[in-house]
Amino acid sequence: MNPKAHQPDSLPAPGPGALAQSEALAAQIRAQIAAAGGWLPFDRYMEQALYAPGLGYYGGGSVKFGRRPEDGSDFVTAPELSPLFAATLARPVAQALEASGTRHVMEFGAGTGKLAAGLLNGLQALGASVDSYSIVDLSGELRERQRATIEAEAPELAARVRWLDALPTQFEGVAIGNEVLDAMPVRLFARADGNWNERGVKSEGEGFAFDDRPVTSPQDAAFLASVEQEGQLDGDYLTETHDAARAFTRTVCTMLTRGAALLIDYGFPRHEYYHAQRAGGTLMCHYRHRAHVDPFVYPGLQDITSHVEFTGIAEAGVETGADLLGYTSQARFLLNAGITEVLGEIDPTDIARYLPAANAVQKLLSEAEMGELFKVIAFSRGIDATLDAFASGDRSHTL
Repeated sequence: MNPKAHQPDSLPAPGPGALAQSEALAAQIRAQIAAAGGWLPFDRYMEQALYAPGLGYYGGGSVKFGRRPEDGSDFVTAPELSPLFAATLARPVAQALEASGTRHVMEFGAGTGKLAAGLLNGLQALGASVDSYSIVDLSGELRERQRATIEAEAPELAARVRWLDALPTQFEGVAIGNEVLDAMPVRLFARADGNWNERGVKSEGEGFAFDDRPVTSPQDAAFLASVEQEGQLDGDYLTETHDAARAFTRTVCTMLTRGAALLIDYGFPRHEYYHAQRAGGTLMCHYRHRAHVDPFVYPGLQDITSHVEFTGIAEAGVETGADLLGYTSQARFLLNAGITEVLGEIDPTDIARYLPAANAVQKLLSEAEMGELFKVIAFSRGIDATLDAFASGDRSHTL
């Protein structure tokens, strides 16, 4: 990551209201930095930038999810790209519900509600209608968008949806998180001259700058030593650790008493994630469909993400006693689940419908688009066999 990349004038300018929101959040973060003695670890900054109530990216009122910059959005997710994603995902969800003898679905971070509406309709079409569909989302603005989407696209099933402020202590059913792990705060560590430092944030004028401090925790030092050995590092290096994502996975798998948890996101197993050639880390920011690497531009108005290190996610789930149900690429998962059959339900002579649907499926499956970079990892309790979606191409052995 290049801390000098992308100045604000290289990105579309926000409106006065949005800019005032960003400046209010920046002032709040500067106060926290001062209270902490002039330095915050990066994960604390990222947490505030994304989740500060009323001011953070996911706590504010920006559009976020969409197809084009013109609609005010910053990025597109698979459910927004094509309804066939949800229709296909409904198949392994239905299989997991049947295999576990459960009738409940829970979704984390439901975005605009497109995935929820699509899954509800897809499950009903498969004869696997659920008793309840719970959504865990901290954003009040997104909850209202989700409610409107579900009422418009799955009106007969909307009454089964409820919103939760926190995870329950126990859950039986299928839990789903699409692009949730990548939005969880990460810690940054920089290796220079053979020494590791934790990268934090300091105030600099009306903005922020990176500030490195020596690693003092024996646990951090031991993990970074393993990273150094794993990647055979011999030069300067910047990377992330995923404490929050691992903690979330442990919580979800502990909560799951029977059923499955499916997590879909972009990332790599540990031996690929901490490769020597990935020397700049994976931290990225998204604003109006433009990707850049400066997390200090317009705090609260841009998304900040990191690729997921899936070996750590697998370890976190298995530590709770859950079974690793499978791990594979999104392309293989969707092909196994029958996305080509779902596409085939559209009349190919209806060019206006078929061609856009086929193009979207190509993006979901292509190695150059989402097919290879995105992975699906699943954990289970009380399911004796794997799901058909993991029947071939399972990469669990690579974790």
